[in-house]
Amino acid sequence: MKRLHPSLTLLAAAILAYGLLIPQLGFYWDDLPMSWIRYQLGFEAMTKYFSTNRPIWALLYQVTTRILPYLPIYWQIFALLWRWLGAVVLWSIAKELFPQREKFALTLSLLFLLYPGFNQQWVSYLYSHFFIVLFFFLLSQLLMLRGKTIPALVFSALNLWMMEYFFVLELIRPFIIWTSLRDASNPKERIKRTLSLWTPYLAVFALAVLSRIFIFNNQIYQFSLKDELVRAPLETILMLAQNVFSSFWTVTVAAWALAFQFPNPAVDGPRTMAVYAFVIVAVTALTLFGVSKQAQVQEGSGRDASTGSVWRWAILLGVVMLILAGPPFWLTNVPVSLGFPANRATLSFVLGVSFIFAGLFDLFPQRVQMVFVTLFVALAAGRQFLWANEFRRDWAYHKNMFWQMTWRAPGLEKNTIVLMNEELSFYADNSLGAALNLIYAPDNHSDVIDYVLFYPTNRESLSLTLDTPVDYDFLAGKFSGNTSQAVVFYYSPPKCLRLLDPEIDLENRLIPDDTFLRDAALLSSTAPILGEQISQMPAAYGAEPAHGWCYYFEKADLARQLGDWETVTQLGDAAFALDDYPNDPIERFVFIEGYAHTGNWERAVELSTASYQVSKGFVGPLICKLWNRIARETEDTSERKVTFDVVQSKLECSP
Repeated sequence: MKRLHPSLTLLAAAILAYGLLIPQLGFYWDDLPMSWIRYQLGFEAMTKYFSTNRPIWALLYQVTTRILPYLPIYWQIFALLWRWLGAVVLWSIAKELFPQREKFALTLSLLFLLYPGFNQQWVSYLYSHFFIVLFFFLLSQLLMLRGKTIPALVFSALNLWMMEYFFVLELIRPFIIWTSLRDASNPKERIKRTLSLWTPYLAVFALAVLSRIFIFNNQIYQFSLKDELVRAPLETILMLAQNVFSSFWTVTVAAWALAFQFPNPAVDGPRTMAVYAFVIVAVTALTLFGVSKQAQVQEGSGRDASTGSVWRWAILLGVVMLILAGPPFWLTNVPVSLGFPANRATLSFVLGVSFIFAGLFDLFPQRVQMVFVTLFVALAAGRQFLWANEFRRDWAYHKNMFWQMTWRAPGLEKNTIVLMNEELSFYADNSLGAALNLIYAPDNHSDVIDYVLFYPTNRESLSLTLDTPVDYDFLAGKFSGNTSQAVVFYYSPPKCLRLLDPEIDLENRLIPDDTFLRDAALLSSTAPILGEQISQMPAAYGAEPAHGWCYYFEKADLARQLGDWETVTQLGDAAFALDDYPNDPIERFVFIEGYAHTGNWERAVELSTASYQVSKGFVGPLICKLWNRIARETEDTSERKVTFDVVQSKLECSP
């Protein structure tokens, strides 16, 4: 059978690991504020955003965002493309360094492509630009090995001036040159040749260092250990050493151990389990076929003594790469961990880790080596697919949340603060604040920002008392507001997004303590919510979902705010006729009020009883508060009196 070119093997592996769910993926984390600033606030705002952090990198965004529209699918494909191209270039580098070791080259590039320590591939708007810079770094190394000095210097400079993640890693270059000259018989000539080839790149590196010191020295990541070294040198050095060794363990053993985390049937379900199994089987077959064919090519071309010890060179290079990858994080106290979003730091280490593991696998006999390579590669691909599914699920929750918000609040007064709980896995409150402005202020292209969204748990300085000024800097613009103009939402899918009611939710123990939302409920008001349709859902959010229970709930709550009780009951009749149901007993409250206000006391008691039976201890006190409000706001009739007697008896409410 004709062999599959390694680049196609890598592409197929990338699609299986990262690409199967692309049509269902969206924007995440820093994607949202960065893309909102560029596509809505404009190029000048984006330049301002990057002015204190990687201003040269901003030029790359100027190019890419002129080409790609504001739709997730384009950016997901774009990120996948650059991730794959980086692996292809690494394969070519391995071929240059270790001729006639085709199997090693493919193993190395597969490990690099599917590295499980980094699980943010789908934060595509942001990380596509990381992958481009990494591609520049790798391409510079490849061009150097092929004697193309001028273009290699250009791509080296692009890496050095754009961002700091691969900055110190540039110093791996003399080691790569030394490795490529390992067949030289004269050590002195080898040293001389290495220094000669490295000198122009060293000059570019020195210029980059000087530019960071004297021209652009206001990076966000400053050398945070400097003061600590002066104040407590021994303790700081010990802490630094601990961080270094902890990082090495994290990016190597701990990171690859993640590949051996298997699906949870209770969470992932049979369909996800089936696709996971398909990915494992497909990548296993792909790896076996690709690596075995490369082994045949290798055997057919012969093998000299210098290539037989490739594992030593690979491990040595990998160790040096690990050491050079860490300074941007160790010296600035940026943690190297496997949690989201901190595992972005592993991108600097992935090259070294891949060389080390490829070198270790090369130590084994061919059959054992094939088993290990296939196992690690296939399980890493499966793990990445499972993460893709988590991102898919979070994007669905994210979209549903904002659709429900626009149903409940068609418009918001400018300068409104939105508070909510931290439910979504891959979004900071800053992310959601950008989406909020994109949706509710689609025509605002100025640096005066209309809205802000906060998680109270993340904002220690945020006061949850009325009449407190709130200012927030988005870097590209500023928000100014006051806690007296706020709305507070609670979101815990499959429950509906719910605007908190100060009269009810201050004592609602169904809202977890650690959200701080019960305290924040005091600030929640319907006053900033407009009945006029101002919000516009961007094309990125797709078509409006089918109208299920949550649609009718949100619209009924809006009608309650407007005092339109007839509409509340009409929406209630439609909602309860659905093959759907409330996932939170509080979601019945708006309909209880509606039926009470329109004189359908029997239906109001029936719904109250249904909610009460969910949890008498938790829901009972809240229902009594609701009926106290109904008593204040409805006309005193004989039928109402009978109903209240029933409520006091059946729901244990005090008169």
